[in-house]
Amino acid sequence: MKRAWVFSCIVAVSVIAGGCGKQGSGNGTEASGASAADAPGSAASGASGPIAASGPQPAGMLGSIAKAQLPAEAAETLRLIKAGGPFPFSEDGVMFRNSAGLLPQHPRGYYRTYTVRTPGATDRGLRRIVCGGPRKQIGDCYYTEDYYVSFKRISD
Repeated sequence: MKRAWVFSCIVAVSVIAGGCGKQGSGNGTEASGASAADAPGSAASGASGPIAASGPQPAGMLGSIAKAQLPAEAAETLRLIKAGGPFPFSEDGVMFRNSAGLLPQHPRGYYRTYTVRTPGATDRGLRRIVCGGPRKQIGDCYYTEDYYVSFKRISD
């Protein structure tokens, strides 16, 4: 009886601990280029949609989205990237490590992340554009509307 109780306590603690930081393991300050303070709290914070319940997309399963299909705020972020700024948030342009491996593999420092404003949000929201290569280049960019859980390659 005592063993069963101890086992169920261990399982409960594991479930609770496993749910902490659900915004993506390894998405700490250096891991993704976003700080812990930037992690969005909930969909009530003005975000544009829930986080996928099925978890991150498998590597190599990237969808695509045409520039014309992006929200207007994402098109504005691409314009700012191409112009080299100025960006609305100091966190924009920091390194994105791709620690979950959802984007094509490149050497550390290849990817940078930028905020896509969310209308009505009081914080940075969930939406980001991650671009690879030299600064001011938008040829290898990806859009996420769920804080790095899934990505779509931005095509012309």
